[in-house]
Amino acid sequence: MTMDIAPPADVPDEMVETWLANMAAATCGTGKMNLFACDQKIEHLNDDFYDGGVKIPSTSNCPSHLFEIGARAHAEGTIGVLAGQLGLISKYAMDDPEVPYLVKLNSKSHMVKTSQRDPISMAMWDIDDVFTLINNGINVVGIGYTIYLGSEYEHDMLTEAATMIRQAHENGLISVTWIYPRGQAVPDEMDPQLISGAAGVALCIGADFTKVNYPRSFEGMTEAESLGIAVEAAGRTGVICSGGGSLAPEQFLQRLWDQINISGARGAATGRNIHQKSTDEGVRMAAACHAIICKGDSVEEALKIFNR
Repeated sequence: MTMDIAPPADVPDEMVETWLANMAAATCGTGKMNLFACDQKIEHLNDDFYDGGVKIPSTSNCPSHLFEIGARAHAEGTIGVLAGQLGLISKYAMDDPEVPYLVKLNSKSHMVKTSQRDPISMAMWDIDDVFTLINNGINVVGIGYTIYLGSEYEHDMLTEAATMIRQAHENGLISVTWIYPRGQAVPDEMDPQLISGAAGVALCIGADFTKVNYPRSFEGMTEAESLGIAVEAAGRTGVICSGGGSLAPEQFLQRLWDQINISGARGAATGRNIHQKSTDEGVRMAAACHAIICKGDSVEEALKIFNR
């Protein structure tokens, strides 16, 4: 499988080769993204990292666990990009600077509920901060930004995200948005029509990839077929689907296979289904995801990789 993605027109001629190289690094040269999502330490605080070791391995509480998985998976050629906040990357990436990193520019905790105020998440860093990492030898290949569509603050986030995407492209970096319908005007965050609309919005602000939640089904369609409507709406912006909560390996890999092969998604953003495991299991799950996303393997073949 080879990469067949043309650079957008806002990438300057002198930056086209850089953009293509960063896209190839982020997608293992396939144009399909196996993104390891490591931004949850703000998004969910400690909820997804520690429960006394009863269900979640205690190693998941330690940030180095994320980077150990990322480094080993990269060495095996099975991780596309490790996404995390700039501060997190700056503290740990010097140990493994060659791993492709994606800097998440904004984040918010889950403490303030929608019933109190519509969600808003503004950038904590800018493109100059990203280039501080790059100039210090960290292999940052792109930027990420979360948008809450339907929030009364959506214009602020959309404007900031669009500006960040343009600046990223001007400097040869790729861009990924996390885009979720959320706010008091949104009665159902998993509405497939809203999720399809959100994917189209990501296209309109120039994102190269966009992460969306797996929608509930349209009437008469499966969930995978319903996600396919969002993929169509996103056009040349690649849809990567949320990994969701922890699932049994076979169930998770079957859902991933459906998203790639039925929905037409161009990858997945997986956090808990990788990091809520021992390091060895996390590395094997990253490899299993890569097999389905980038190599076109079956669920059975991917399970063999996970269980090896």
